[in-house]
Order: sequence, then structure tokens, then C-alpha cells
Amino acid sequence: MSRAFTREEDSENAIAGIGERPVSHHRNLVTEHGLMQIEHALTELRDELAKAEKNADRERIALVSRDLRYWTARRENAELSVPEPGSDLVRFGMGVTLEGEDGKKVHWKIVGEDEADPSKGSISHISPMAVALFGKKVGDVAVVNGKEWEIVKLSDA
Repeated sequence: MSRAFTREEDSENAIAGIGERPVSHHRNLVTEHGLMQIEHALTELRDELAKAEKNADRERIALVSRDLRYWTARRENAELSVPEPGSDLVRFGMGVTLEGEDGKKVHWKIVGEDEADPSKGSISHISPMAVALFGKKVGDVAVVNGKEWEIVKLSDA
């Protein structure tokens, strides 16, 4: 194939030696905070792209363009999901306090894939723990990796 028929973004990615960011095949459920994070990322990336283009930094243009394509796709298929206030069943967007067999308590908020950060107390809705918790209520037990976790509290956040 003639080079005249290649896409410009393909040649940009080749310059930087990068590929596309993989996009999950799962539903892109997001909380209100997650939607704001996507919007913020898009704004930041558009500003970065303008700077890179002004400086004719081809490698930076390729990297930022790739990330901009990723976040644009994530924004286009984002599904805002807000838990029903006062729900007694574990749902997307809720906080869940669990007690392990050893008596240790943990608290997780179930969020979208891109906003999940276990070090800050949030897990993805597709994680094994979230999947095991969905539809359960206080007093129910979820088993993950052979360990039992009792649901002791639910919260809207």
C-alpha cells in the first residue's frame, strides 16, 4: 500500500512507538465524579495538544492524541449511574463496609473502571469483589477468593 493512503494518526503513533490505549468491552458505568474526571481529562488533553502542536513536538502530539482518542471514546459511551437513595441492596456507586473472617473491616465504593483506585477506597464494578457484592444486603456474606466478607453497612457514597 502506498504511504499516501496511511492515516496521519498511524504515522504519529509510529513516531512515538505507541499503540492505542485498550478500551474495555464492559459497559462504561460512571458516577457523577467519574464523569467529571473524564471531562477534566479531555480539557487538559486538549490544552496539552495545542501546546504540543505550537511547539511542533511530534512525539508529544502522538501521545496526547492517543490519550485524547481514548478519553473521547470513554466520554461517548459513558453511562451515568446514580444509586437509588436509601437502597438496601448493593448497587453501582454505593459504599459498602465489609467485615472479614478475622474481624477486620474495610470500606469500598463501587465505581467505574477508569475512576477505580483501591488505594483510595474505590473498586471497579467489574472487580471480583464488586461482582460478588451486587444485589446483596446488610447481613449477607460474599465470598471472594475463598474468603468470606459480611456486609455490615451500606452508604450512598
